[in-house]
Amino acid sequence: MSKPLNNDNSKIAQFEQESYVDPKGKTLTSSLGVPVLDNQNSLKIGDRGPTLLEDFLLRDKLIHFDRERIPERVVHARGFGAHGYFEAYKGNEKWTKAQFLTDTTKPTPIFARISTVQGGRGSADVVRDVRGFSIKFYTQEGNYDLVGNNIPVFFIQDAIKFPDLVHAVKPEDPNEVPTGQSAHDTFWDFVSLNTETAHMTTWVMSDRAIPRNLRSIQGFGVHTFRFINSENKAHLVKFHWTPKQGVAQVVWDEALKLNGKDPDFHRRDLWDAIEKGNYPEWELGAQIFTEEEAEKWDFDVLDPTKLVPEELVPVTPLGKFILNRNTDDFFAETEQVAFSPANVVSGIDFSNDPLLQGRLFSYTDTHLHRLGTANFNQIPINKPVCPFHTNRRGGFANHEVYKGKANYEPNSVDENWPREAVQDKGAFSSYPEPLEASKLRVRPESFADHFSQATLHYTSLKKHEQQHIKDAYAFELSKVKDEAIRQRVIDRILVNIDEDLATYVANELGLKPSTKPENKKQSQVKTSEKLSIDAFPAPDIKQRKIAVLVHDGSNANSVDAVKAWAESENAVAEILAPSSAPVKSKDGKEIAVDGRQNGEPSVTYDAVVVIDGDNLDTFKADGVAKHYVLETYKHLKPIYLIDDKKELIDYLGIQSDDAVFSSKSFMDKQDDFKLAIQNHRLWLREDVVAGIPA
Repeated sequence: MSKPLNNDNSKIAQFEQESYVDPKGKTLTSSLGVPVLDNQNSLKIGDRGPTLLEDFLLRDKLIHFDRERIPERVVHARGFGAHGYFEAYKGNEKWTKAQFLTDTTKPTPIFARISTVQGGRGSADVVRDVRGFSIKFYTQEGNYDLVGNNIPVFFIQDAIKFPDLVHAVKPEDPNEVPTGQSAHDTFWDFVSLNTETAHMTTWVMSDRAIPRNLRSIQGFGVHTFRFINSENKAHLVKFHWTPKQGVAQVVWDEALKLNGKDPDFHRRDLWDAIEKGNYPEWELGAQIFTEEEAEKWDFDVLDPTKLVPEELVPVTPLGKFILNRNTDDFFAETEQVAFSPANVVSGIDFSNDPLLQGRLFSYTDTHLHRLGTANFNQIPINKPVCPFHTNRRGGFANHEVYKGKANYEPNSVDENWPREAVQDKGAFSSYPEPLEASKLRVRPESFADHFSQATLHYTSLKKHEQQHIKDAYAFELSKVKDEAIRQRVIDRILVNIDEDLATYVANELGLKPSTKPENKKQSQVKTSEKLSIDAFPAPDIKQRKIAVLVHDGSNANSVDAVKAWAESENAVAEILAPSSAPVKSKDGKEIAVDGRQNGEPSVTYDAVVVIDGDNLDTFKADGVAKHYVLETYKHLKPIYLIDDKKELIDYLGIQSDDAVFSSKSFMDKQDDFKLAIQNHRLWLREDVVAGIPA
């Protein structure tokens, strides 16, 4: 390659001509220069049939995309993992012959990894983003990977668009900004030009995208899969995993502060919960239905931008899984774990969802590149617990030592071992789906409705959830520098989701909607209750964290009462003082502290207790302590002011409500305080705190 020399402008111009590619005015081609006629759809048999491996344009695009980052993952780079186990419920043999779902006599070991999508390994935890939520089941019939997200739908309908989506949401090429955020021009440009993204963006702008912790997120398989039972009867399924801890979120101001004060907040929380024995638990279930039932609905179950409302098909519980052991080596386990939706076992099969079909290739291809060897399944975290015999020897980093002459099948020199499985011994066989159609690069007409489920999602939410979506769109689009992109999102996307949503966001941006809504299909289901976070309350306060504020002169008996109560509820009460030194109680005792109020910020706790004592004036003079209570109040969390600290209500200018408690003794209202912590936030307080400075 030529290099610029001295200040010779002609040589610099020549260097730039040789070194840079200007795409303006150029036809889109493959990496070998083949002009691309259709960059929107992969090659399928019929408009709803399987994607063909011969689609060299799809493979060309995905192969390059899968190798764009080394050594971290292109997406889902920032993740956290833990070990656990799965236990099946009785009766699943009606649906599937998968052993781990039908054998209730022994648990199946699992490894789960939860991750953000956009940011790199060094990005923060509590960003607005989708959370990947993947589970590796080490079954006796081979490894099964359930590779999902905490949102039930996705941005795009066809895998050929996945590289474009990720390129758009990643930091912009000229300056590698912003990291871990979607609030920039290229992402919203992509959204505005691809209306199939409408439904997913309502979820990413919702509270689901800023979870309180990793223990309180749902999981979804996103795609439609198949169950096959022992009689070879098939049902279509949508996987769900629901946290027994309830679903919880942060408010936006809290998210911003958490990322600055504790960028590892989600990782730390999950690690601490497992270390304390407060093991998080989820129920694994599935919506199970027939092809005939699906044909009657007003959406296509092969479209990954659509969900099946639970009003049409309730979730059938299949079992539960618990995370009960932290990793010993983050790199060896969490970084080297290799998930793929292609890893299935007998009794589970694929559908023709075109996004899923591309993922079946892309994930394994990524591992070949990222882990550097075709033997990545021999890495301990990926290795099956059941016996495996592949006839595949050699290759980089091969750890298996085989005896015998033959590495082929059939053979006679080793008595034809290993040989093909007997059908009824857990062998995998594909469902014999009949297909007859032409090869086409098209999008089916049944995928054309991009807005009805986006509207269904938005209108099914509580008023405060809708307001958060409005504010999120307004914030994200305010970071978009190109006004034409802002206007296009309003006119092509938001107007067609909800006119009030579009008007609010436009007003916040100093714009006006310039189009009317399209004539869109009306959903069979008008509202769906389970789309709201409020449908998944917490049953207890297990692992909820309570900050207990003390100063010299605090009542040691009250401190002991709060700690004993929290321990009985499996909650965590931490004593915070102005410094790390013990404080003197009003009767001269030492009160040990767990941290500094200035070093353990309120955003990392779920509630605050201010201990009584002979120190009200001391508290009033402490700016950090006052800010602690005010910030907790602003973030809608419970506050308990014991005895003399009741005066802080008027002094700080806060209002008594259903999450602000005061009494002579902590024991007086501890049950009400517990309920408020279970409820997580008092949303009715939002209008009251709107004017309180951040």
